Amino acid sequence: MILIADSGSTKTDWRILDQNKVVTQTQTVGFNPYYQDANSIANELKINLLPLCTKEIKQVFYYGTGVTNEEKAEVIKNAILQVFPTCEQIEAQSDVVGAARAVCGKTAGIACILGTGSNSIYFDGEKTGFQVPPLGFWLGDEGSGGHLGKILILTYLHKEMPLEIRTKFEEKYGTMDRLTVLENAYHKPFPNRYFATFSRFLFDNIEDDFCGNLVENCFLQFFERYILKYPMCYETNVNFVGSVAFYYKDVLIKVAKTKHLIVGRILKTPVDGLVEYCLNN
Repeated sequence: MILIADSGSTKTDWRILDQNKVVTQTQTVGFNPYYQDANSIANELKINLLPLCTKEIKQVFYYGTGVTNEEKAEVIKNAILQVFPTCEQIEAQSDVVGAARAVCGKTAGIACILGTGSNSIYFDGEKTGFQVPPLGFWLGDEGSGGHLGKILILTYLHKEMPLEIRTKFEEKYGTMDRLTVLENAYHKPFPNRYFATFSRFLFDNIEDDFCGNLVENCFLQFFERYILKYPMCYETNVNFVGSVAFYYKDVLIKVAKTKHLIVGRILKTPVDGLVEYCLNN
């Protein structure tokens, strides 16, 4: 059996293949080797993934956030080996490599992630190449759910929200306390997940000028700080994976057009594209 995984900061999509067919699919929590060690990841997999694997797992193809070098890849590989000790092949790649393989297949293009976090890379049809490096949640992640939520909360705390939107916001979340926000931002794990939960408010109120402009500005920052710096950005499609790209695709395409960029494929999740890629290679 073969395991294919696409892991973001919030969730991991799994596909279990047997004889070149998907026999099971499931989700677990997201993993990030910057915040978790192999033991904690393995414990989660033993509870929520292992019972679904009815035969011996021979190959694992894992794509995930935080797999930025061999050291972080080893955290994932060690976790998988704890759960599947007889596995013969484990490939641990970054989520942006997974995105590129899912949306580009064997053609050249720019692949972007807009989910809880954000990322991008150029893919030449065989391998990833030029990249404007991401800087993570606190220094980057422009255009992501975490970034959208963070900017929204800042407008609330700085009293920049129009009264009508502020009233709707407090009806949904209650009165936000500065100290509670700071606790979640600096003392609790996964601050990007915390802030990303507020991005849904923007989606629900996207027709409002304040919310619509906020989203457009966040996407504009993503294009200007990353995509426009790719030398080939006007010559190839810009493709996306991730829930933010999928649900906000109309706004995303609108902003891309203002920068004369051509948007290609937009997938909510790359995992099915990764299954296709696996079966064709």
